[in-house]
Amino acid sequence: MPKSTSYHEKLIQDLKDPLEAAAYIEVVLEEGDPKMLNKALKNVIEAQGGINQFSEPVQQLSHQLEQILLEKGEIEFYNLNSLLDVLGLQLAVTVKS
Repeated sequence: MPKSTSYHEKLIQDLKDPLEAAAYIEVVLEEGDPKMLNKALKNVIEAQGGINQFSEPVQQLSHQLEQILLEKGEIEFYNLNSLLDVLGLQLAVTVKS
């Protein structure tokens, strides 16, 4: 019997592709849930080798963003989304060239 791959393992494998990671974050942004965005960012970081693969400033920024999203995320982050929506604009995530 073939061994099955868990959803999380498959997701992490897929998120190693920058285009997949960008699309994933974009969909999560559309959902408008700070906790989902926090989890999605953690998944992308895991796919990139984990937080320890990044420099100390990046680790600190990641931690600060996590705190903002979990504590005040809806108030601060999604107010930007609401304002952009009224202006007929939206956030987009793309792969850096």
